[in-house]
Amino acid sequence: MEGAPIVDRHATREVTKADTPRAAAPAEGSDDLIELLFFAYRDFVGDPDRILAQYGFGRAHHRVLHFVDRYPGLTIAELLDILRITKQSLNRVLKDLIEQDYIVQKTGANDRRQRLLFCTPAGTALAADLTRVQARRLARALSDPPEGDSTAYSAAEGFLLAMIDPEERAAVQRLMARRVGAVA
Repeated sequence: MEGAPIVDRHATREVTKADTPRAAAPAEGSDDLIELLFFAYRDFVGDPDRILAQYGFGRAHHRVLHFVDRYPGLTIAELLDILRITKQSLNRVLKDLIEQDYIVQKTGANDRRQRLLFCTPAGTALAADLTRVQARRLARALSDPPEGDSTAYSAAEGFLLAMIDPEERAAVQRLMARRVGAVA
């Protein structure tokens, strides 16, 4: 259907497909990688999803629990920056987790306006259960690297870091260095 009109309500004339620039051809195998990432993500989050459903929680609850558990004393502002969600979305999820005694808020010692977030023992236990099923999946995937590849973990870590926007990588690495129990 070459030359078929494309609707563009901002154009001053009718635009055709022939007028639009062609995207660069994707790298060979990139379609396969994209699909594999979709399927890997589906299964990676599917394990904890089944556990979360028993509590009436979803993936947003998981993300909040994950970061609050690993970074005790995280501020609301820091969590918003990490998750890149709206304050309204975070408040709904935090309300659930606080009301059900998985997270507590404490006032900042230096700045009384700050709300610092901490997991309760129940929150820490739930976060550990969720991490355990995901860690098992990762261990299984990394325990059987392609023949002759003994660097599967570092290759996977490097690949995932490279998937992060370049201007964000240093911030992610700094945050991860702060994690409770992190090896510096």
